[in-house]
Amino acid sequence: MKPIDVKSLTEEELTRQFADLGYPAFRARQVKSWLDKGCTSFQEMLNLPATLRSQLEERYTIPGVTILRRLDSRLDETAKYLFGLSDGETVESVLMHYHHGWSQCLSTQVGCRMGCSFCATGMGGLSRNLLPSEMLSQIETAQADKKIRVSSIVLMGMGEPFDNYENVLRFLEMLSEPGDVHIGMRHVSLSTCGLVDGIRRLMKEKLQLTLSVSLHAPNNEIRSRLMPVNRRWPVEELLEACREYIDATGRRISFEYAMIAGVNDSDACAKELARRVKGMLCHVNLIPANEVEGKQHRRSSRERLAAFSGILEKSGITVTVRRTLGADISASCGQLRRQCAKSPEKTGDMQTEVKSAERYEIYPGREE
Repeated sequence: MKPIDVKSLTEEELTRQFADLGYPAFRARQVKSWLDKGCTSFQEMLNLPATLRSQLEERYTIPGVTILRRLDSRLDETAKYLFGLSDGETVESVLMHYHHGWSQCLSTQVGCRMGCSFCATGMGGLSRNLLPSEMLSQIETAQADKKIRVSSIVLMGMGEPFDNYENVLRFLEMLSEPGDVHIGMRHVSLSTCGLVDGIRRLMKEKLQLTLSVSLHAPNNEIRSRLMPVNRRWPVEELLEACREYIDATGRRISFEYAMIAGVNDSDACAKELARRVKGMLCHVNLIPANEVEGKQHRRSSRERLAAFSGILEKSGITVTVRRTLGADISASCGQLRRQCAKSPEKTGDMQTEVKSAERYEIYPGREE
């Protein structure tokens, strides 16, 4: 029998399984308590009988992550992790400090199959989905490493969350349970590149999280060049699904818009975008595009950001410009994993680097 991922079980599920094995409910609570502390071995759970520990080893497994490499920014307390998985795969996660506390960007897949032209993650394709336990372990491991408490998360790292829908939903359910990681849905943002079927599925869950939609272009001609998913669900269909989501949940949607010089940052694009989203309960988050080795895209200038933002604001659209945290450590996901794939010697024992570079100033509008 294939071992069961014990860390991806809720306490209620684990209690039922323990009852089938003839153990009382408090034993399940004890195991959950150990798992919440980041325990990775049943033999370390010393308040359990030896016979039970042996049974658990035969029946269950405890997937998790280990730190292979950490980059620390000199600019803003941002830390970027390369995590190793039990099968030798790697994923990235970014820990960011804001005035309201610590936020962590999590990966949901090893790689990605969406193929967006400006993204480093998708360059290697998709290897596999992450388990709920592996998503949770990214938080636990970062918290233990930095001795902090993560108060909010964004599912905006490697992978497309809706392409791993069931595991992501299970992970979100686990977040609401008591433990060392306990984060309410209003402190969760989930980002999608525009899988309309996923938006409609999530709509029925009525979760109070923030849905972020990676739009990145105001029309099909540009968006199809940037994002292959647009050929399946064009802009009109995507925005209609977003309107349905807003009506069903009452939650505001965030439209992510990577500003790419000479591609989607013209005044005409800004005016078209304003027409598309006017009247929706939404805001537009402008993101200075990340410049990725092997990609030709370049980020828009400060002047272009200012002009684009101004046009949206004059049209009554709420707009923010994302702070570029961790600019000196290439904090967008996918880049560190690719670097280490080229230089495997960098992923031996856990390595920490502190790097510095010039800060990308934020202008105009308020920061996100």
